[in-house]
Amino acid sequence: MSAHIRPAVTTLPAYVPGARPARSDIAKLSSNEMPYPIQDSVLDAVTAAARCAHRYPEMTGDTLRTALAARHGLSAETIAVGNGSTALIQHLLDTVCDDGDDVVMPWRSFEAYPICVAVAGARAVTVSLTADARQDVDALVNAVTPRTRLLMVCTPNNPTSTALTAAELGELLDRVSENVVVMVDEAYLDFVTDPAVGDATTLLAEHPHLVVSRTFSKAHALAGMRVGYLMGQAGLMGAVRSVATPFGVSLPAQAAALAALEPQALAETTRRAGLVAAERDRVVAALRESGWDVPDAQGNFYWLAVGQATTALARHCTEAGILVRPFAGEGVRVSVGRPEENDRVISALASWRVRA
Repeated sequence: MSAHIRPAVTTLPAYVPGARPARSDIAKLSSNEMPYPIQDSVLDAVTAAARCAHRYPEMTGDTLRTALAARHGLSAETIAVGNGSTALIQHLLDTVCDDGDDVVMPWRSFEAYPICVAVAGARAVTVSLTADARQDVDALVNAVTPRTRLLMVCTPNNPTSTALTAAELGELLDRVSENVVVMVDEAYLDFVTDPAVGDATTLLAEHPHLVVSRTFSKAHALAGMRVGYLMGQAGLMGAVRSVATPFGVSLPAQAAALAALEPQALAETTRRAGLVAAERDRVVAALRESGWDVPDAQGNFYWLAVGQATTALARHCTEAGILVRPFAGEGVRVSVGRPEENDRVISALASWRVRA
């Protein structure tokens, strides 16, 4: 092939999606999806919108941005919507980074981060997690240099499920210069039950360099629709919208997100997220009782740091009819499923402990 391909592209790390089940009796706990289906009212909105599929959606999702602004007490100019939060994170990096700039991030964290950074032509500066799988605020701040354009954190952190407290978020934003964008990815905030955990949207007014990322993929059970959004300073969000792909959120996806923001749908989303969080806490307690060392979990998943035994543990789970997400040489992330699926995980992990 004679076409030139950027070296940054040829050396990109591969994004590994959660495994998909080959049979209906396999528990798919590999992708942090909701175990509940789309709500009926949201499905009705999607079906109605599909009848107009010969028309383009709103180019920048103005109606959806207005609805999100009302939900968060913001103006629509401070919001950008896109084809999932990962696409928006890419757009944000493309907006603020020049070739050779640095982006500071915790590691391990969401595996798309270093890929997005490399595509933007920047350099990922990774900061190790603490011994208890938490993000190290002091180390993250100290990693910022004059070359840094953006610092990102994920809370609850994927894949470890640990979350930053309100005090830690405040410290991070206070200590990082306002010429460095701080992006806080809160894809899993709906599952948080620890009252000490922070909500970055409460800090937007006083920190102009803050950008908050949210998604409809997780608690809203719309992973297949691909809708995410960023909240931040109006000028920066306007620049992100100019970089983003036109009509980036499809007509059915915009309709789904708008229906998900209706009061009755939001109440059901909150109820479901509470059920998932309760199951998570039940499973984590059972695993700890059987001898597992599980970090504090605030997402809809939990982390098992088994190091070199990762591949073997993932295989053991597969043999038990459970798909998990292994990170080779580091650990296994397990999503929270339905109660009967979670019981299978507890049993499989208990038998692993006995065998080990």
